[in-house]
Amino acid sequence: MDFQQASTYTEPQHLLRDIASRFDRERVAISFSGAEDVVLIDMAHREGLEFNVFSLDTGRLHPETYAYFERVREHYGIAIELLMPSPAAVADLVRAKGLFSFYKDGHGECCAVRKIEPLRRKLGELDAWVTGQRKDQSVTRTDLPLEQEDRAFSTEAHRLLKFNPLADWSSRDVWAYIRTHKVPYNELHDQGYVSIGCQPCTRAVGPHEHERTGRWWWEEATARECGLHAQNVVKILG
Repeated sequence: MDFQQASTYTEPQHLLRDIASRFDRERVAISFSGAEDVVLIDMAHREGLEFNVFSLDTGRLHPETYAYFERVREHYGIAIELLMPSPAAVADLVRAKGLFSFYKDGHGECCAVRKIEPLRRKLGELDAWVTGQRKDQSVTRTDLPLEQEDRAFSTEAHRLLKFNPLADWSSRDVWAYIRTHKVPYNELHDQGYVSIGCQPCTRAVGPHEHERTGRWWWEEATARECGLHAQNVVKILG
């Protein structure tokens, strides 16, 4: 299918059905961490589509996030594969720079160890993955397509596709769906957290702040990406 044709999908469910028909179940998976991702899990469940689900366990998530993983697992009766970083790589980083080097050096190095490396290992087993990214989540995601070749994780020997069924949705759309369908969500959202990542790098935001303001708040807005979706980062000119 031509990537441009993906724009003809009027509902995320249509795209999820197409993905399920195009790939063997063991070669595609939903990446799960937040509110958008659980919407995709709920949609797939209601459509009778069987998708494998994985999540990144960096070792520094909030207790509420781990509890959330368990609620989703039990609610939908699914397995959630937790991807963990190399213990040796984490030990080397902490030994060299301590536990909070990202406040001084930026978050890139820590994310590379705790997120990018385990994700790369997992994506090497897949032909496609499904994310809950939205265009309006950040100034760096405004060109996000529904379907694309993932150039950040593809290799010459292995072509990987990435699907973003909620690319054209807003935060309001996501939460309207969650409330209408009584979808489980992370309890941190009730405490003012909107975009939720690792505990040291996430804070609650005020009512008029952008949702990504609570992630890596000590860095410039254009740098608030961890590298999972590096291909979709739009270069912002100063």
